[in-house]
Amino acid sequence: MSIKSILDHKISRKSFIRGMPAVAAAMAAAPAIQLAQTSAAVASEPETRPGYYGAPRTWMWNPNANTMVDTSKWKKAGPYTIGFSNASISNAWRVAFQHGVLWSAGQHRDEIAHLLVTDANDDPSKQIADIQDLISQGVDILLIAASTEDALDSVVGRATEQGIPVVMVDRKVKTPANYISYVTASDWALGRLEAQWLCETLGGKGNIVMLPGIAGSSVAEIRIKANEEVFSKFPDIKVLEKQYCDWNPATGKSVMAALIQKHGKAINGVLADSALQGYGAIEAFLDAGYKDGEFPPMTGGDVARMYQLANQHNIKMVGIDYPTSMGITGIETALDVLKGISVPDKVEVSFQVVTSPGADTISVKGDRHLLDHVSMSDPGDLSPSNGLPAGYNPSTFNPDYPK
Repeated sequence: MSIKSILDHKISRKSFIRGMPAVAAAMAAAPAIQLAQTSAAVASEPETRPGYYGAPRTWMWNPNANTMVDTSKWKKAGPYTIGFSNASISNAWRVAFQHGVLWSAGQHRDEIAHLLVTDANDDPSKQIADIQDLISQGVDILLIAASTEDALDSVVGRATEQGIPVVMVDRKVKTPANYISYVTASDWALGRLEAQWLCETLGGKGNIVMLPGIAGSSVAEIRIKANEEVFSKFPDIKVLEKQYCDWNPATGKSVMAALIQKHGKAINGVLADSALQGYGAIEAFLDAGYKDGEFPPMTGGDVARMYQLANQHNIKMVGIDYPTSMGITGIETALDVLKGISVPDKVEVSFQVVTSPGADTISVKGDRHLLDHVSMSDPGDLSPSNGLPAGYNPSTFNPDYPK
């Protein structure tokens, strides 16, 4: 195993842990001549950054104890029936996330008899009905990505009261007692990082607009709180407007177009919490006549299209990828619960920080540059941090799983 193969390999939570001895051995055994050759290559080629594949930094840097949940009371013999209630598959991120859940179930078909899947189409009322239907079908555990944290709280709590364990993934409900564990990549960290980068990039002074996701979803609301926590440290940063964009490229484009028409060149920075609305915002700037190098600095992440546009038009940006691979980790966590293996009350999934070349700030350094993370030939709707087999294409991927 070469160093490059180690760094390039996309792995799930368990395979990373199992592979650590091999990684350490390969690193230790790397000959000095290889390192010398690498150093010489760096001197003559543009800098490349392979990315971060270590343990989740938000877990390692957490100054508090991580609570472990005893799951012995839910231990039962398999094979299992898992109910997966997805908020939607309404955008590229959600499609790749669901692909991860389905693919992971297929990898564990010796332990999973059935994976029952529902799609709420971003409708909380439908998702409540979906969850009630899954309960009526006698599922052993529920894996839920909640459309909104308030509306789904009661039905998730009722499932737990009926003895059905619940694992939240991607989006949670507001009452922690209503579920066992929450699989996420810290939205607090993501929100602070993107806001800190933007404030530092602007030299601590300027006018910005905020383009968050879906109002009421835990992911969007936590990121906004984290953004505002950072802004409080920069009194000369002014938020001109905050407009929810539903993690939708078309909405991001139309909202940004209206903001450009209203504020024009007074917009010094754009904080989009995802590339979904972020690349729509870039398209709005293009339609408004902005030339390469004229765009304000922007944040985003998760989807190849924004990284490609930022590279093409010389846009200074940072993307903190909210990894769709957490769908894979969600299945693994659900299986741990049913086996009676203790799990953390919050399972952190590692994310990549991606920057334009030369866009690092004193506090935020990129793990990868734009074209280390994606290529210009990748599908625009590709979620780079997917954890799926090499060559994954969301348009053609058709995972086989136990239905």
